[in-house]
Amino acid sequence: MPTGVALRDPRQQLFDAAVRVLVRDGVTGLTSRAVTTEAGVAKGVLHRHFADFDAFLAALVLDRIALVEAQATALRDTAGTGTVADNLTRVLMTLFDPVMVAIVVLVIARDELRTRLRAAGTARFPLVGEGTAMIAGYLTAERDHGRIAPDADVDVLAPTLIGAAQLLFTERNGDPPEPATIHNVVTTVLASALR
Repeated sequence: MPTGVALRDPRQQLFDAAVRVLVRDGVTGLTSRAVTTEAGVAKGVLHRHFADFDAFLAALVLDRIALVEAQATALRDTAGTGTVADNLTRVLMTLFDPVMVAIVVLVIARDELRTRLRAAGTARFPLVGEGTAMIAGYLTAERDHGRIAPDADVDVLAPTLIGAAQLLFTERNGDPPEPATIHNVVTTVLASALR
């Protein structure tokens, strides 16, 4: 990149580049050089904004966690509207997009990244834990609306839904499962809890 050309939002430009590299080339292809090359910036730009590559990756994951937390608020706001199964199907299809799946693999692959994320106060299993909390919060709100049984254990139902969805999304080669498949999982898991 030529000197003297200001970047509008270098952090976001680097995050977007990292996501493209991660989804396209996987964890092994995600290097600081690959990110800066993809972003079209000098390598020093990354190190000007982040202490090291793991600090950059931690910031990337925290940025995604913020998106999940915003999604959690929007999901809770749907409580009492539509159907519980439809609301959960939509959110699971969005939650487990290719970027989320790739970032989960990244977190699993890098010990130092997990250490930094735990120090930042993330769930024990970053992104998956926040997704589970999102589903539990929604199910609690639906229980308050009377659409989930009062004795339904949302702390068991939420990780069951997340785990089942994660398996469906990660066992595919490129193509996500059909919404009908996710809907079937949701209705099966919640069969005894739905009112």
